Amino acid sequence: MNRDMSDVTRTRNGRPVHHWRRDVVELAALFTAVAVADAVANLIGHGPDGPALLVISALVLAATAGFHVWWARRPGHAPPVTDSDTGARPTVPETRQAGTGTQTPAAQGVDSTLWRMRTTVRDEPGSLAALCTALAGHAVDILNLQTHPLADGTVDEFLLRAPGLLTAGEITRAVALAGGTDTWIERADAHDLVDAPTRVLSLATRTALDAAELPLALRQLLGRCTIRSLPAHPVGGARSPETVPVEGALEDTVMRLRAPEGGVITVERPYLPFTPTEFARARALVELDARLGPRIPRSQDVLTLPEGREITVRRADTGDVEAAKAMHERCSARTLGLRYHGPVGDADRYLNHLLSPRFGRTLAVQTASGRIVGLGHLLWDGDETEVALLVEDDWQRRGIGSELLGRLVGMAVEAGCESVYAVTQASNTGMVAAMRGLGLPLDYQIEEGTLVITARLAAVPAEPGGAVAAMGWLSGAGEAGRAEAP
Repeated sequence: MNRDMSDVTRTRNGRPVHHWRRDVVELAALFTAVAVADAVANLIGHGPDGPALLVISALVLAATAGFHVWWARRPGHAPPVTDSDTGARPTVPETRQAGTGTQTPAAQGVDSTLWRMRTTVRDEPGSLAALCTALAGHAVDILNLQTHPLADGTVDEFLLRAPGLLTAGEITRAVALAGGTDTWIERADAHDLVDAPTRVLSLATRTALDAAELPLALRQLLGRCTIRSLPAHPVGGARSPETVPVEGALEDTVMRLRAPEGGVITVERPYLPFTPTEFARARALVELDARLGPRIPRSQDVLTLPEGREITVRRADTGDVEAAKAMHERCSARTLGLRYHGPVGDADRYLNHLLSPRFGRTLAVQTASGRIVGLGHLLWDGDETEVALLVEDDWQRRGIGSELLGRLVGMAVEAGCESVYAVTQASNTGMVAAMRGLGLPLDYQIEEGTLVITARLAAVPAEPGGAVAAMGWLSGAGEAGRAEAP
């Protein structure tokens, strides 16, 4: 449209700026109106109704001047609506989003909060758009989005960055008004910023390197959940778990998968039902673990005891069952009783379970001749983690137990565990001293002579090796003054 922009009212810093030519035109119009009024007054001023007509003319001129002033000072018109502007964009004061000139709360220096949210929407065009529009109306930035198709709808999972003053209730109300149902929301952290394919590939890599990673990988994949591994032939005469189909079974908040070695892996998440997509991902991890078979990292550390003898600390598995049995036979009844919390005549029945990487991680201490003289277990117990130690009588009081305990706790930190607990007898002063030597907050519970010590790991660095390095557990097994846990 060709138009002389010099005649258009412009704005500078939000205020109208008038061109001088427009002012000249307005003055000319005013002088013309005065001249016309004077002529009319001369014509009718001497008539019988002259005074009345003059008063009426004055009122008309005053009204016209008032209208002119209002017209000149009214707010400027908005730009014309084009065909491409549907008017559906929400107005978000003082915000700008990436790619559109809008600032996010973080860009303005306003505190923001990360949220993970899941909601169900109708599987029809425009339902997701309405949801995104509702979130944008509250200055909520969508960082990531996953969709989980269902038979009667779609579950949308969001990673959101919202203004710090915006509460979870306000977000869920906005989602409900936009058509979202069964909405669940919780705080997120920086780890959730990793996109889903990258996270799944990382978990698959960890599982491929170490069979003991499978329960941890499932927990990180599915969030807060309880994972239990039930062997096909439980020890102690317990009833075998019910078999599940090869493809597994999904029942709302519970999924059951066939364990690679037989048995059943049960995953429970009562607060949030599993989606078919999550079930398929979990099943793929279990299938990968089954195809690769038993495996553990083969790294080992050689340490020197105060008397100059060398020992090796390494990962152990079911291939060490016979050597572990031989060590049990060399241990005294008291040592076995402290480890297994009572008289034990056939502790070797439990070794296949304890040494299996499906149920946790085991460290073995062996001499230069290859004889195992100490075992440390980190056991996945549902959503908790247990540590247990056994050191042969002739090798106690040399720092081996504390070395094993420190390494096991370091593994627990790297696995993301919030705490570890040890079950022993109240008379086991060596185990108590070893737990106190960790330098971590401890909780004690005792009942009928059985002592449960829980160490809280929240303040320990989570970087690989961070927990161990921070507390100096790798400075040498023979360090003076180190307590020994039998």
